[in-house]
Amino acid sequence: METPAVASLQAQADPLASLSISHLSSSTRLKLADDELSVNAYPTDCGGIIYVGVPRYRMPTEADLATIFEVAEQAGIVWLKFDSEAAVIDGLPVFDMSGPEA
Repeated sequence: METPAVASLQAQADPLASLSISHLSSSTRLKLADDELSVNAYPTDCGGIIYVGVPRYRMPTEADLATIFEVAEQAGIVWLKFDSEAAVIDGLPVFDMSGPEA
């Protein structure tokens, strides 16, 4: 049985996609960890959550992240969750994770 609270919460839901942190360059990963990205981001222990918006509210100055935002906007994704355990997405660039900040 659906309650008014369930319906209200569902109406507020935004699409989120989880993807590998390897889609971010080492410099962008470091900016994410240090909470210094050009867009709204929330660092976590193994990546972070980044707000895209629909329509996209801002274009990131980080080129790798801007590429991902373009695809996310086309897919209707509002939030991106970057995680070391998440899937690698076909068609997106993948960066070396062997650096000291990986």
